[in-house]
Parts: sequence; structure tokens; C-alpha cells
Amino acid sequence: MSQKHILILGGGTAGWMAANLFAKKWPTEKAKITLVESPDVDIIGVGEGSTPSLKHFFESIDVQEKDWMPKCNATYKVNIRFDDWSPKSGVTSYRHPFTSQVDVFTARAFMVNTRTRRLGLDTHVNPESFLLNGQLAKTGKGPLTPANFPFITEYGYHFDSHLLGKYLSDLAVSRGVNYQQAHIEEVVLNEHGDIECLRTRENSAINADFFIDCTGFVSLLMQKTLKVPFKAFKENLFNDSAVVMPTKIDAEIPVETVSTALSAGWCWKIPLTNRYGNGYVYSADFISRDEAENEFRQHLGMLNSDEDVRHLKMRVGQLEKHWSKNCMAIGLSQGFIEPLEATALHLVQIAIDTFANYYEKGQFSNQYQSNFNHEISNRFEKVRDYIVAHYKMNTRDDSDYWIANRENKHLSDSLMRILNVWFKGEDLHAEIERQQLDSHFDAVSWHCLLAGYGAFPKLVAQQPGQGDLYQEQNIEKFIEGCSLNYKSHAECLYQ
Repeated sequence: MSQKHILILGGGTAGWMAANLFAKKWPTEKAKITLVESPDVDIIGVGEGSTPSLKHFFESIDVQEKDWMPKCNATYKVNIRFDDWSPKSGVTSYRHPFTSQVDVFTARAFMVNTRTRRLGLDTHVNPESFLLNGQLAKTGKGPLTPANFPFITEYGYHFDSHLLGKYLSDLAVSRGVNYQQAHIEEVVLNEHGDIECLRTRENSAINADFFIDCTGFVSLLMQKTLKVPFKAFKENLFNDSAVVMPTKIDAEIPVETVSTALSAGWCWKIPLTNRYGNGYVYSADFISRDEAENEFRQHLGMLNSDEDVRHLKMRVGQLEKHWSKNCMAIGLSQGFIEPLEATALHLVQIAIDTFANYYEKGQFSNQYQSNFNHEISNRFEKVRDYIVAHYKMNTRDDSDYWIANRENKHLSDSLMRILNVWFKGEDLHAEIERQQLDSHFDAVSWHCLLAGYGAFPKLVAQQPGQGDLYQEQNIEKFIEGCSLNYKSHAECLYQ
């Protein structure tokens, strides 16, 4: 691969992740990487949580946690706790833990128990009781794998997205990425419809062979210039707005994100070392901006506080093509599937890695471009289905919003098949494998969601008194015994 000039337009976490990954993958003789950023554009920073993919990102660019976490007020994250999403099922709260290597001994028992329970038998089906990270969350333990423990623990992070973007920008520049601040006034196309250069306010031209659109919801290159259509997910996912505000952190910092259902959406609570990040994600079709802020403040106990809030608008969906001509979009410019399962950075990383692999094989090959678009679009749709299931399965009757979500008939065939298999008591694991869905949310994750919502029939009258693998395999003792090896969250943060 001869040297090509790849220009990333826009910074933020997504842009600087791309810059670092490209710089790591391609030495300067293969690629010149430039990132151009407007000095006036603010980072949205809606998400301050990640999946375990961010851990692998830092490993892939040779950055250790001690180097970046303290600079970004970062903490460890082992799961998401969902509060008040399914009250009528009798489940007030459940945890969706990240799965780790040791869970291979218990995950099958969890899935077998949920199937037994779907047949009406009384078995233990609480997800956090079967998975190590659920136990770590309950006991406030950090997820760093102990020296004497032979199984790797998977985990994500909570972080200040502004500080993370700054850290990644400094790192990229130190590793040879060219950085330029400029106001882009015009995007110039050549006779073939490809992007030729960016023209600045000062009337200088910035040329490149390939362009990465990281301009957020503006999508300056892909939508405004190349006219790539946007496919909205509005009929599947109603939320389009958010209001955010920080609050004081507790003395003992949790290792989990908390997602609490409110009247027209849900509120996140994300622990950093210096504060909680809080946000209410809601649908403007069901509640006004002022009403949402009032409910948000009331939920936080900040009704009479003069602490400022910040209102945001979201556009949920994806581009019809993520790579068009000589341009690819990543981050908010390519699409967004609300922050419920913290998937945004995961999708960014997948897009960058997939593009890099195809680009090395064929650079501007139409075949690879087509394969890339199919693969990334499919990823977005599968993540969307998993998020939609959270809303479809709710059992709240306290507002039109929740009733409309539960009655929503705009479901994909894939999701319909999953729910059909679940309620018929069939093998959900086999269905997940048949549909090849485990590249993002695997069978254990789907079982966590559906079991966590208490989506089960009534118990049958005649109970055999056996068949509960949680009891028969003494899983409680096993999980608790494993967790004894782990240090507290505070010890992990400040060691």
C-alpha cells in the first residue's frame, strides 16, 4: 500500500480514536493521517460509559489504564443496572453484567434455568446471580483480574468524554498525526463526484486521498456534500432528546451504570471519580422540554438547585451507506442508537477496524466498499433490535409513552423471531446462533434482558421440586468464592 493521505474532519472521541488506530496500523510510509477540527465546535459528550471494547481499543494502541484513567476521571464498569423498567412482572431491578471467562462454568446453567422457568417451573433466573460481574457489582469490587486467578475478567469504563477526547488528541499528535484547526467553508468535489479538497475560511485548500466524516449530527461530508440519505429509526426508537446535569459522587464509587425508567424515557447515572454524570433521555413527542427538566431535577433531588442543565437533541438512525465515494463516516455522523447500552464507541471501533481491513485489501475497491456498508449497517440494525427489546418488553402503565412502546408493532423480523422463540419456550441460544447475532449481543445478553424483565408465564401448579441448576450446582457458593479474590473498586482505582 503506497502512502495515502487520510483526512479526518472533526475531533471528539470518535475522531481521535480513528486517528490513533490508523496511526497504529499504518506507519508514515503507508499513510499520512491528518485531523482537521473547527475551534468553535463543542463536543456533545452524551455517553460517558463503554462496553469492554474500549478496554481492547486501548490494548490495541498500547496504552495502559494507569496512563489514561486518572486523566479522564475514569472508573471501572462491570454492568448496567436497570431500575423500574418492568414493575408489573415483580422485577423492580436487574443487572446486565459483562460476561467473563469464568462465566463459562455458569452461563449454561443460567440459560437452562430460564428455559425451565419458561415452561412454568420454579427456577432461579436472576442474571446477576450467575455471572461474576454481577457479584462484583453487588459487593463493590473492582474487576481487575487477581494475580492468582486464572480467568480474565471483562469490563468497561465510565469516563469524562471531554477529557478522553483531549487525552486521545495529545496521544495521536505525539505519535505523528497531523493536527490542524480550521473553519471549513466549502467541500470541493472532482468531476467523478469524489471529495477533492476542503477549502478553509482563509481560502486555503486541504487535499487528501480519503476523508473521514467526524462532524457529528451535522454530517458535513456524507449527508450535506455527498447527499447520502439518512435512515431514521423513529418508528422503532422514540427518544430524540436529553437533558444532562452532574451531581456529587458518593464516598464509595459504584462499578455500574444505573438506568432508571421515568415517565417518558429513562435516566442514566454514571459514576466518575469526581462526580456523577446524569442524563434523562426522553421523547419530545410525549413530554415537553421544561417538563422533562423538572422531572429530571425531581428524580435527582435537585428540584430547588441552581445547578445548570444542558439540553441536547439526538437523531437516532443510520446512514444508508457508511462509506460513499472516497469518504467514510464514523461516530454521530454515521448514526446513533441512543446511549442505553453504551454502544456508541463500540460501533465506532468496529467501523474503524473493518474499514482498515478492507482498505488494506483493496483501498477504493467498490467490492470492499459494498461489503463494508453491508456489514456496518447490519451491526447497527442488530444493536437497534436489542435496544428496541428493552422498550417492547416493559410492563409500565403509568404513561402513554411506555404503553406506546409496549404496543409498538414496528419490529424487525429478527426481533420477532427472538421473542417468538422465547415465549414458546424454545431454545433461544440456538436461535441466536442461527441468526448469527452474537457478534455484539450474545445469547447470554439476550437471556439477561428477557429474564431480567421477568418475561415468564405463571408457575404451574405441580412443581417437581428439582431441576433448578442454581441450587443443584451450588452456583451461589462458586460465584461468591470467585469474587473473594478481587479488591475493592477504590483499591483498583488508586493502586
